[in-house]
Amino acid sequence: MSDVISVEIVRSPNSDQVSTIVADLVSDSVASKLTAQDPTLWGPEAESEASIRLAWTKLHETSRPLLAEIAQLREELHAEGVDRVVLAGMGGSSLAPEVITQTAGVPLVVLDTTDPAQVADALEGDLQRTVLVVSSKSGGTVETDSHRRIFEKAFTEAGIDAASRIVVVTDPGSPFEALAKELGYRKVFLADPHVGGRYSALTAFGLVPSYLAGADVAELLDDAAAAAEILSQDSPDNPALVLAGVFGAAHANGAEKIVFADSGSGIKGFGDWAEQLIAESTGKNGTGLLPVVVEGPGAPGFVDARGDATTVAIGPATGSSALAVEGKLGAQFLLWEYATALVGKVLGIDPFDQPDVEAAKKAARALLDAPAASASAPAFVDGPVEVYPSDGWLPNGVSTVAEAIQALVSATSQHGYLSVQTYLDRIDDASFALLRPELAKRTHLQTTFGWGPRFLHSTGQYHKGGHQNGVFLQITGASEVALEVPDRPYDLATLQLAQALGDGQVLAGHDRPVLRLHLTDRVAGLAQLVEAVQEDGS
Repeated sequence: MSDVISVEIVRSPNSDQVSTIVADLVSDSVASKLTAQDPTLWGPEAESEASIRLAWTKLHETSRPLLAEIAQLREELHAEGVDRVVLAGMGGSSLAPEVITQTAGVPLVVLDTTDPAQVADALEGDLQRTVLVVSSKSGGTVETDSHRRIFEKAFTEAGIDAASRIVVVTDPGSPFEALAKELGYRKVFLADPHVGGRYSALTAFGLVPSYLAGADVAELLDDAAAAAEILSQDSPDNPALVLAGVFGAAHANGAEKIVFADSGSGIKGFGDWAEQLIAESTGKNGTGLLPVVVEGPGAPGFVDARGDATTVAIGPATGSSALAVEGKLGAQFLLWEYATALVGKVLGIDPFDQPDVEAAKKAARALLDAPAASASAPAFVDGPVEVYPSDGWLPNGVSTVAEAIQALVSATSQHGYLSVQTYLDRIDDASFALLRPELAKRTHLQTTFGWGPRFLHSTGQYHKGGHQNGVFLQITGASEVALEVPDRPYDLATLQLAQALGDGQVLAGHDRPVLRLHLTDRVAGLAQLVEAVQEDGS
């Protein structure tokens, strides 16, 4: 394997199937066809969408002219004393820049939340030194639009010309481009419109905020260019074909999950980016691959006792990993994009659409329009926790949080998984993430953890469109911070709750068990949840 990007198969129970899939992909020249942006690879139903979603295979070349443009803006801002970068964006617009800047060790404030306390904390930074990058393909994303409105007001109230501190990344010809020009925003960067959000790491969406924050994005493009030569080859040694073969064979044998752990790659948060790419690309038509991001190679879930997952080390191989994937960040971005597109072909789905994402957005908007419809009494209250189950699955007589969680786990079907969805402040409430390993260790279920509404633009597609065997634990909480959204009839806390309730409604409509635990006190509520999870039998 190349030292640019490599995949090592540590163990595979389906090696003959893997070899057959890879041989078929080589015989059909799919790698070179993908590089050439052939939209027919996924069949006639996918051809229309694929024809406008394949420009990512050449971004290591086509994104080069952006660098001088971003560099000039960065110099101008620094000359004005502006060196704090806040990014408002969802999904691929925030996940890739977060990985890039964390790996580079440069500061970037990422807003992909509707939690009022987290947004308020971002506002408390030095606004005199702040530039806001607003990234959205259309400008209509409710979270990002809310952040833009809130910061515009804050800049103005601080005596700052708001327009001079707002930079936009969008698609050419979008409503957002028109609005940005109408309002006189500092700079508008236009991304390649023939790249979908989850494949956009090396477009303006990934490069602009990262470069402004101080990351070396030219190196990213260099590493992607080196990998591109390898990934375009119709060879059984092509690492993208190997990944597609392993995941395709595993899925055919019931291993429908991919467990990611970093094993010393030097890349920070890569699993969160890969999670969106894989879940949103493959989780549809009742099939797909569910990424499960764990804390490390020794974390619960990485040693797969159920046989329903493939374990992947990002970095050197470990004794418990089935695969090890090594390479620099730019090369990893491109490898996983190729592999995901190709495994879509193996699974027989279109990896470029997301047919189920809009359902939760519509439900949330309906609740914002009719807030009274969201009011309901809890099934019961246990200390600082109000318990709201969806209809039909919670047995009679359950009266504690521990019993409710145990019942949720018991409702999981064969090959099922537990999804923990936390609508809180992912900075100040970060300790809630410890619920994932605790639940995984005690339930022996593959357990995912997502911050809402961030995961709605990531694994949310899989939850509704993929294998229908998940059970869902939602955690919401009372907020002590009130933050209005200018010129909108709601505040952030109302929006955050509507997003949780809307997604819960859609999941319940798919006959999936949903348990929402609302914390009237977040600190005491976490203690109660940990105690409940640790009770015997959970």
